[in-house]
Amino acid sequence: MIDTNPSTTMRELGIVQTGAAVLEQPARTFDLPAEADTAGSVVEDLFAAAERVARVHPFAKGMGIAAPQIGIDRRAAIVRPADPAAPAIVLLNPRIVAESDDTDEQYEGCLSFFDVRGLVPRPLHITVETTTLTGELVTTDYHHGLARLICHEVDHLNGLLYSSRMRPGITPLPVEQYRLSGQNWSYEQ
Repeated sequence: MIDTNPSTTMRELGIVQTGAAVLEQPARTFDLPAEADTAGSVVEDLFAAAERVARVHPFAKGMGIAAPQIGIDRRAAIVRPADPAAPAIVLLNPRIVAESDDTDEQYEGCLSFFDVRGLVPRPLHITVETTTLTGELVTTDYHHGLARLICHEVDHLNGLLYSSRMRPGITPLPVEQYRLSGQNWSYEQ
């Protein structure tokens, strides 16, 4: 019998799985604009990996992927919003510079251990500073689901997995059990 659990599928698609050292350490910052070509290449690799993953799994809540998840020790990530018409967000050297005291707790999944889903508290609003390929600093506010997705990816770049953000005593659910109870994130306006 062939093992087709979700984490095995992700590994076959080139996604580094939990336990790998690259997921457990802070990623290296780009020197931009000096490393613009390198950063651009990493972003292309992230988009290619996201395409591979999206072909086998739908992401109704949006999805993100960070460079360490494809074995690259650099501070780059991309986020695809839940709205398919919305442009993808490229995060180079991202840093959360402000976050709301208002939080909520929702289930998250991670491509690097896709067999489970975990209930994770996150701020409802964040402000993120990123660097463009030309070296310009850009500050952007994100809310609700996008804030959650971006926090998740920035955590990856800081060497953290969502399980480290879960409240004590809360454990991840097997994906089969989550599928029975899972629903889209919902937020009050």
